[in-house]
Amino acid sequence: MDLDTVRTFVAAADAGQFQEAAAELAVTQQAVSKRIAALERTLGVRLFTRTPRGAELTIDGQAFLPHARELLRVAERAVASVGTGRRPLRVDVIASRGAATGLMRGFHRAHPDIDLDVVMLFDIETAVAALRSGTIDASFRAVAAPGRPLPGEIESVRVLDEPLQLLTGPGHALAGARSVPLARLAGHRIWMPGIVPGTEWAAYYDDLIAEFGLTIEATGPNFGSDALLDTVADTPALATFMGEHTSLVWPAGLGLRRIPVTDPTPVYPHSLLWHRDNPHPALALLRDHLATATAGHDAAGTWRPGWVLPR
Repeated sequence: MDLDTVRTFVAAADAGQFQEAAAELAVTQQAVSKRIAALERTLGVRLFTRTPRGAELTIDGQAFLPHARELLRVAERAVASVGTGRRPLRVDVIASRGAATGLMRGFHRAHPDIDLDVVMLFDIETAVAALRSGTIDASFRAVAAPGRPLPGEIESVRVLDEPLQLLTGPGHALAGARSVPLARLAGHRIWMPGIVPGTEWAAYYDDLIAEFGLTIEATGPNFGSDALLDTVADTPALATFMGEHTSLVWPAGLGLRRIPVTDPTPVYPHSLLWHRDNPHPALALLRDHLATATAGHDAAGTWRPGWVLPR
């Protein structure tokens, strides 16, 4: 149904005359008549009866009028929902407990007036496709894995180099250490069932293993972080890596230890991705916030894969 004809019908019903409706809509009286006639053909009923005083609604016109008003209200709400600055900024954070979620919470505290829609997409291909289609406005990723360059229209900027920590149970040989040199982890079993082949974090840990001779096991089903913590706490032979900004809470009885890794400190590079033609005004605010709220990159004494994009 043509909304222009519906809008013309409402204007004529309110004015009671086609001539006044034409003046309100800034069209000719003939155009009003043609639109009303087209709407009547669509509906299969007469909407107006011509009288010496102007145009009066028929019974069918009276029945249609409240619905016509609602159609116009719905159309106005639909337009407003995607108007500049009106639609929520939709950002992919991959997982609820990771560093990206913390960054977005900080942005929300700094800009509580901006509506946010946080989503979690698993792999980078899905995230890039969503950016290209406009389904999301931004995504946090580690880019770019070897052989997988970003499309030309996708922009990125490094926003956080997150140090990795070693997480152990109370019975682990390194549980009492205040920090652990990375080379000292060779020979220790590091269990990370969340590593999925083909993901950007799998590429990251593949390079870490190759450069420092580590043993990282991704065997067994991934039952989530709670099960991982329980297993590490109960198994002295196992440890795992965890980002410094990963938000986890565990019972005091588990006795888990988070130990800084040094010489060098492996850092996981978080970047923000967006489509270069995305006009959402809050996207620029998010980039500015991240530029001022996060630490510097490529600090001395840190390690990241060689394929990580520069700042």
